[in-house]
Amino acid sequence: MPSPPTPLDRALFPVTERCTYLNVAHTCAPPTPVVEAMAGAVRRQATLGSASCPDHEDAVEDVRATAARLMGVPTSDVAFVKNTTEGLGFVASGLEWRPGDRVVVPEGEFPSTAYPWLALQDHGVLVDRVPPDELVAALDTGPPPKVVATSWVQYGQGLRADLPALGRACRDAGALLCVDAIQGLGVLPADFEAWGVDVATADGHKWLLGPEGAGLLYVRGEHLDRLRVLEPGWNSAADRLAYDDTSLVLDPTARRLEGGTLNIAGILGLGAALDLLTTTGIDRIWAHVDALCDRLVDAVRSGAGATVLSDRSPAGRSGIVSVAVPGHEPTAVKDALLAAGIVASARAGGVRLSPHGYTTTDEIDAAAAALAGLA
Repeated sequence: MPSPPTPLDRALFPVTERCTYLNVAHTCAPPTPVVEAMAGAVRRQATLGSASCPDHEDAVEDVRATAARLMGVPTSDVAFVKNTTEGLGFVASGLEWRPGDRVVVPEGEFPSTAYPWLALQDHGVLVDRVPPDELVAALDTGPPPKVVATSWVQYGQGLRADLPALGRACRDAGALLCVDAIQGLGVLPADFEAWGVDVATADGHKWLLGPEGAGLLYVRGEHLDRLRVLEPGWNSAADRLAYDDTSLVLDPTARRLEGGTLNIAGILGLGAALDLLTTTGIDRIWAHVDALCDRLVDAVRSGAGATVLSDRSPAGRSGIVSVAVPGHEPTAVKDALLAAGIVASARAGGVRLSPHGYTTTDEIDAAAAALAGLA
């Protein structure tokens, strides 16, 4: 029996003609609308030069509004950044710090989630690394934290943080909640403002299905004035076209953080991806991906030898499933899958598999069979 239809049209994803692509947590394979939107932006600029600017500026604002809806935040609180690292850096380096200030970061984070805060240790900032399941408790241990910095979904084994609960705890502790959302945004429904998230940032090249180098940064509006603008430029000003006025009155919105000229082609490509995701429905995509992950986990657990490393509890699950095969190094398992036409990654002691809304049940079954053949 053929696989049931997928929420996202497989015909839009050329990668499906080449392989079973279960590596979205590494880098997505963008759909054709993204390619066409980027090519169209470059063609307009090549044909029209500066005359393309008004249309592109309007299109960028449309993308900003769509991104805000996807995140559950006001449009005025969204800025474009080149990647997650830049977004986190704008916050970590933009806040005012004093010796003895404290930041809490879970263990097991991707380096870019931790490095911006660890770099503050030179200024006397205390950075506490705690087990993920002790994150809320750590808020009451030691000096009150100024920031709690965490990923929404950890990159290695896919552990999902309970952001609503963490948001409440951070508000009670007077701490800012800063979230690396790159492994969740685009597959998990988001409501960052309601959850009490103060900052969230994500590049577009994973679950958002966009290009590299075009990302999003949400900063709750009440905190914007707490951030020193690190790269002020003409695009940071309230009146962006008053080139002779150098008084630098900052834009009242998060756009103040954008500085100079944006990656127009990348942002419009990201916009095409966001349109595809929002038109399809994130709830629908997540239900499909969650079911695929359950199917994979059930198949692995029913076989002999392989072990599921990911937390698949209702609160901890994500679109990432990590599997270990005893007697086989994760890289060897990854290579064996690749030889079978299945693309995955070796991460955090296992092989990491990450489907999306165009993945079929047949592809999941093929991955499970390939893993069973190694166990």
